[in-house]
Amino acid sequence: MAAEPRTATRRDIPFFARVIAEAFFDDPVFVWMFPDEEHRIRRMTRFFATDARHHMVPLGATDIAESGGTVGGAAMWAPPGRWRTDVWTSLRLLPGFYAALGRYMKRGGQVDETLDAAHPDEPHWYLSTIGTSPAARGTGLGTALMKAGLDRADAEHAPAYLESSKESNVPYYERFGFEVTRAIVIPGGGPTLWGMWRQPR
Repeated sequence: MAAEPRTATRRDIPFFARVIAEAFFDDPVFVWMFPDEEHRIRRMTRFFATDARHHMVPLGATDIAESGGTVGGAAMWAPPGRWRTDVWTSLRLLPGFYAALGRYMKRGGQVDETLDAAHPDEPHWYLSTIGTSPAARGTGLGTALMKAGLDRADAEHAPAYLESSKESNVPYYERFGFEVTRAIVIPGGGPTLWGMWRQPR
């Protein structure tokens, strides 16, 4: 049986960063940012580990769920008002992002700038990333991770926001009360994402 989600620590980062990389291997945004399929998992793992280490995990709202004694899923949430990185955090992120993206660093910047410009101003809980390993799909880990994050939002009667990078995933998020508010097109030939908002409960 899958374990209840728990708050991730820095020690968990190498394990759940790989899980998220596997979950997003065929994601349109990450395929565009990491077009080299042979090295995509390695580079994406470094990308997610960098984001987790210097930004998301210190916020205290990154959850992981285990299945069979191994990490099977993770969700990185930012509390209200804390989704945007400050200058110091951005500087610490830069070397890891550059090592991950290499010559596609400009594409990563386009994604970041576009999502930043489309982000709602109203304070909210932000689901930056949620994913489960291929082996753990269908076991309920994703639902458990989503519920853990939304329980925090509901305890504060706060709204929640996410971007779905696959249109086929929109109905899944709608099951949890999210509604599409806008399409977000990445410039320069990039993919489209769907901004989704959940009203306070």
